Amino acid sequence: MSETPGEKMKHLDEMTCLLYAERQLDRARALEVSAHAQECEACQTLLRALERESRLLTRAMLEEDEPLPSRLAVFQERARRALHWIWGLAFGLAATGAYALYADYIQPWQRELEQAGFGGSNLLNLLIFQGAFWKGWQSMITVLEAAALMTLGAFAVMFLRRRMRRGGALAVVLAGLCALLAMPAPAAATEFRKADTVDIGKDEKIKGDVYIMAQRARVDGTVDGDVIVFSPNVDINGHVMGDVIAFATSVRINGQVDGNVRGANNNITITGNVARNVTDFCQTFTLDANGKVGGSLTSFSESFSQDGSVGRDMLLFFAHGTFAGKVAGGIRAKGDSLVITSSAVIDGPIRFEGNKQADVSPSAKLASPVEFHRIEKHMTYRSSSYYVWQVIWAAAFILFGLVLFALMPKFSEDAVKSAEHYGASAGLGVLVLFGVPIAAIIACITVVGLFLGIATLFVWYGSLYFAQVIVGAVIGQWLMGRTSELWPLIGRMAVGLILVRLCTTIPHVGGWVKFVAILWGIGAISLAIYRRFQPTIAPVAPAAPYTPPMPPNTTVGGTMPA
Repeated sequence: MSETPGEKMKHLDEMTCLLYAERQLDRARALEVSAHAQECEACQTLLRALERESRLLTRAMLEEDEPLPSRLAVFQERARRALHWIWGLAFGLAATGAYALYADYIQPWQRELEQAGFGGSNLLNLLIFQGAFWKGWQSMITVLEAAALMTLGAFAVMFLRRRMRRGGALAVVLAGLCALLAMPAPAAATEFRKADTVDIGKDEKIKGDVYIMAQRARVDGTVDGDVIVFSPNVDINGHVMGDVIAFATSVRINGQVDGNVRGANNNITITGNVARNVTDFCQTFTLDANGKVGGSLTSFSESFSQDGSVGRDMLLFFAHGTFAGKVAGGIRAKGDSLVITSSAVIDGPIRFEGNKQADVSPSAKLASPVEFHRIEKHMTYRSSSYYVWQVIWAAAFILFGLVLFALMPKFSEDAVKSAEHYGASAGLGVLVLFGVPIAAIIACITVVGLFLGIATLFVWYGSLYFAQVIVGAVIGQWLMGRTSELWPLIGRMAVGLILVRLCTTIPHVGGWVKFVAILWGIGAISLAIYRRFQPTIAPVAPAAPYTPPMPPNTTVGGTMPA
């Protein structure tokens, strides 16, 4: 106790009253303080004030949501009212970007494909569901199709295993196997031939498709289906009633093909008859004088020579091209040089884009003169439209980041944190940037993983854009400080992304800046995914400190129960 000046009576100090209010005094001391407080009005007032302050402090610490100040509440209400304008602007920018993407990329490619013979049908449907890999889907189930169904079933079970009990998942698997076994055994309509040399003789006739893997493949007989061949040397001398899909070093087609010819080869020579279209990626393409293509011809080659006849249009990309045969349609070509000889007969318009004028013989029979466009290598960054499109793309990136951060806030925050470890992100980015598309393409080739491979390619392609958004968010945090709240993080992302886009417009350097940003960002995304799938080990809780037993005369609240 302490004495107040000018008084003989002793008073309780503040610490003693606080210990009493917190029930920390022993019984004897608490009875003494209680008796004194009943006699001294000043100590009783101090004691009540401390008790009230303790209750208010305890209540404030237990409250979860602190009331928002009035000025901030008014600002929040105004922001909520103006949010529809923000979303309207965002969707307007999205519509502008979609139109620009369609006008600059999709529509020109659609025209090119129509001229190449793909008009009037959906390209994805043509390549996947009407191609040689999926012929006869409605009539029979092949071995590959059964494997594809089992693969999809396995993925479905893996997806539903957390939502189903183990017994339910097992029942689904057993029911699927029973249904598969209960199906009638289909007739074998697809043949697989693998050897050093595969030769289909003249008297041999194959009903259905045939897959060939050999060092040398030769087809002299009749195939009532498609021929899919992987071989260094391929000779088609017989009759193929379906398509020919060839991945080879050298391909010679001397016979009759009723369908299409598609391939990726070193050189291809056609001296026979192809009833429909030809599409090929090669180094040397030769259509012999006796060769005939009934449909369109599309070629990506270094050297192109056409002496035979083509029934429809031609779309060509080459270094050096020579036309000496008959073309019933038009020609669109792009390359270094073009020669049209005296024996050439072209019934449609000719559009050539190259480095020099086409060498046209006066004796050539052309429906119209060659329309020539010189390839101009001009600096795009000197035109004003280049910067207008850069602004549009920057707005589209910000919109893309806004949507992703709003849909996946936790994952976006984890990716931004992972990007701060730029060494690990860059190393993992090299692996993911080049390894994932290779693995996806291999999965597509195996047919069974076609859906998985295409989906992986789409996700990988989208992550290239999301990677730049993540890098922009990291740069924004470096400039404006770190934050874990959503909207401040989006603001920092917008600022950093604008800086990244500005750096990508620098001549001769912008491409490297974009490559580094993609490499860095895609590694951060992969690192965040890896950490999310890692099992979390709960930290071991430290042992509670030893508490000695309370003495028997300890009081609680200043009183001793009777």
